[in-house]
Amino acid sequence: MEIDFNSYERFEFSREERVLRVTLAGSGPANAVDELMHREFPRLLRELQDDASSDLIILTGKGGAFCAGGDMDWFQEMIDDPREFRTILPDARRTIGGLLDLEKPVVCRLNGHAAGFGASVALLCDVIIADENAKIGDPHVKVGLVAGDGGAIIWPQLVGYARAKEYLLTGDLMDAATAAEMGLINYAVPTDELDAKVNDMAARILANPRWAVRWTKAAVNIPLRDNANKISDAAFAYELLTNLTRDRQEAVNAFVGKRAPDFEGE
Repeated sequence: MEIDFNSYERFEFSREERVLRVTLAGSGPANAVDELMHREFPRLLRELQDDASSDLIILTGKGGAFCAGGDMDWFQEMIDDPREFRTILPDARRTIGGLLDLEKPVVCRLNGHAAGFGASVALLCDVIIADENAKIGDPHVKVGLVAGDGGAIIWPQLVGYARAKEYLLTGDLMDAATAAEMGLINYAVPTDELDAKVNDMAARILANPRWAVRWTKAAVNIPLRDNANKISDAAFAYELLTNLTRDRQEAVNAFVGKRAPDFEGE
């Protein structure tokens, strides 16, 4: 089968031989995650596995951002009606699992800032190559939430628990060069070299036998899948609980009002 590109609203596609480029086209210039992107993502990952015309995926963002957080209007809807938050948890679980289960290699072209869910998506790819001007981080705590949608799963595996907890508990972003030095991503390159580096990496992977590449990835990802199965339910449950707190509402109010939050600890 091949993917029906027209069936997606939050993703754009282009093909070049056996490479399929998938572009996140989210809400606003930051490509923020909204309900539609959140629902389309797990379906896309299933279809990428079965897409007969591709052997490698390049995942990138539209415009100047990769995916820099969530849509605030959608956040407010889930605060107003917590049942809405509850309904997205299966899709979040399927997105994390889908990225880890996808046998085709995924090269992340990190063209701009990646935060929260966007950072998790980037870090769950197989090779991450960033524009040196990009920043990456998981600021869930800054908006009153537990890092439930992948941060608690993948960060410790990439940089160890001490570094992971530092960044997950502060919510600080780091520049791409720091991320590369730390081992969070593979490379940080100048803007005008990003495409050449991504294309070179894709060509080097594709030069190898298809099934050797796919099943090597599958084998390497076994402990990551196990780790995700152990952590996901608890992390999502904690995230759901934090969505009910007063500090969560204050975080959203402060962001929308472009002011510093006044957290109460409740």
